[in-house]
Amino acid sequence: MPRPILATIHIESMQHNLALAKARSPGAKAWGVLKANGYGHGLERAMRGFADADGLALIEVDNAVKLREMGWKKPILLLEGFFGPADLHTMAGYDLQAAVHCNAQLEWLEAVQAQLSARGIRFDLHLKMNTGMNRLGFMPEAYAAAHARLSAISCVNSITLMTHFANADDVDHPLLPITEQVRRFEVGAAGLPGPRSLSNSAGVLLHHDHLKNDWVRPGIMLYGGTPGGATAEEFGLQPTMTLTSEIIGVQDIAAGEVVGYGSRFQAEVPMRLGVVACGYADGYPRHAPLGTPIVVDGVRTRLIGRVSMDMLTVDLTPVPQAHIGSKVVLWGQGMPIDEVATAAGTIGYELMCALAQRVPVVEG
Repeated sequence: MPRPILATIHIESMQHNLALAKARSPGAKAWGVLKANGYGHGLERAMRGFADADGLALIEVDNAVKLREMGWKKPILLLEGFFGPADLHTMAGYDLQAAVHCNAQLEWLEAVQAQLSARGIRFDLHLKMNTGMNRLGFMPEAYAAAHARLSAISCVNSITLMTHFANADDVDHPLLPITEQVRRFEVGAAGLPGPRSLSNSAGVLLHHDHLKNDWVRPGIMLYGGTPGGATAEEFGLQPTMTLTSEIIGVQDIAAGEVVGYGSRFQAEVPMRLGVVACGYADGYPRHAPLGTPIVVDGVRTRLIGRVSMDMLTVDLTPVPQAHIGSKVVLWGQGMPIDEVATAAGTIGYELMCALAQRVPVVEG
């Protein structure tokens, strides 16, 4: 029989979370963000889960092409833009939109504009402003000039005004509150025409009542994770990935005995532990500490010892009836992924994206 680890993708939960994002963004259209292979859920499954999105957004040009080949007819946005002049011809062939965030991209567009215009190609582009994230985008004081330059390119159809929030989950961040990013955006975009795209998941969930968006870009919330500010359950989000396994071994150890590589856990009293068929080679974080929550037969318990490549160990004290074959939920339905991530000092995004190829995936 196959090793008992399994990831179950919940398409209906994806649909639910998208509907919630749209309900929180009245009057705005919504991109379904499919970065990192649909946050580890699979490109084709994410496309079906977000069939009601107004467009899909991702990073890779080749995956955008795959979406077209799989039948997606609505807009597709390349969030990091195009990476060279050749990408512009691919964009033209597959009707792709893209972010524009630097002068090099403007130069590439200018270099091919005559050729593309002669073919009747007109791009819908998203001009990105750097309002403090300091990754991609034009500074507010350079934004109007970049907009004018982009507007003058003959193969450009429309320009959406775009930025990205660094701390939308922390309204009073001492270094860069969202109010300051919005202020910079308003200054830099003053008087410029075009639709606006500001909000990520945190913007949608926490600031929908006062941010003006024509397009929103929800990511983690679509997959049932929280961007901060409240739990996913409190926001009404549903988990879209459940990672399960089984107990494959049971050990009764005496007080003073140690567990796992490095002998990091020492039993203070006699105890019973279970061995779970899941390890860091499956995508479970190796650095998850003692106490990371895990569910066995519907009962919450804790991780003990160091996570190894293929196995981890759990405390069976709260689950005396547990045995070989007992069901284990690592995260998902019954065990919020954000709780596991917080315990491990990371975020739910990373756990989803780190799901290993060797883990079988089904829908349910």
